[in-house]
Amino acid sequence: MIAVSMTVNGARVTRDIDDATLLSDFLREELRLTGTHVGCDTTQCGCCVVHLDGLSVKSCTVLAAQAEGGAVTTIEGLATAEGLHPMQRAFRECHGLQCGFCTTGQIMAGAELIASWQGPLDEHRVREEMEGNLCRCTGYHNIVKAILAARDEMDLPDA
Repeated sequence: MIAVSMTVNGARVTRDIDDATLLSDFLREELRLTGTHVGCDTTQCGCCVVHLDGLSVKSCTVLAAQAEGGAVTTIEGLATAEGLHPMQRAFRECHGLQCGFCTTGQIMAGAELIASWQGPLDEHRVREEMEGNLCRCTGYHNIVKAILAARDEMDLPDA
């Protein structure tokens, strides 16, 4: 057992955990933040994407101990008291989801993409950058549309 401390969605948390505890398991089981989904356990599907120190990570292959001292944001922490994050609103308005299983990972990855991308962001680039996030329902058209709509709302450069 080891003690791990980090900030999750703005709140400082400390827990004693097994050394091999994955960040996804820590969030879901220790903190009961079940918006982070686990689809593959092999870092291929992207359902478990969270932000660690502002960057997207697939939490099913990150040890919780690796987040020691870091800041983790999950889908539950993306919205603010003022309302939904622009990416969450765009996914709702553009119908960027169907079954919903991959949606939280798509939203988290899309939000980090918009926040960090330098330069033009068009449909082709979004598809390339999001290729590590799989959806078995939508065919991606509305996911891409939602990401670009959120980008427009956040006043970032056009393609």
